[in-house]
Amino acid sequence: MKMLEKYELIGGELGKDMTEEEFQQYVDRGRLAHKNLKLIGVTVKMEPGSEDIDVSYEYQKTPFERIRRITGYLVGTLDRFNDAKRHEVEDRVKHGLQQSAELDLEDVYVDNEQASSNT
Repeated sequence: MKMLEKYELIGGELGKDMTEEEFQQYVDRGRLAHKNLKLIGVTVKMEPGSEDIDVSYEYQKTPFERIRRITGYLVGTLDRFNDAKRHEVEDRVKHGLQQSAELDLEDVYVDNEQASSNT
């Protein structure tokens, strides 16, 4: 097949049970379905005694880079920050969701006690 790393026909024989042109149509369909991804493999499974065909496509994985908002900028890494921005990142206060919730509940409880003792 045209520049595929792997292709497979299960339950049949290429040229006998399925023509190469028909198989190539499944390959072309996979390429058209996700034009921005590289198709690296196609598996076509034929069920004996049935006209049902199961087609599986394998695409090349896309690299993923984490992007964060740091000091007002969307960045993946800190390598382009100057020393002042790097220190600003180091000095940031990191907030934990669970810790903040516990403190808020304690503050509310104390405030309610003080309110009831003042009346």
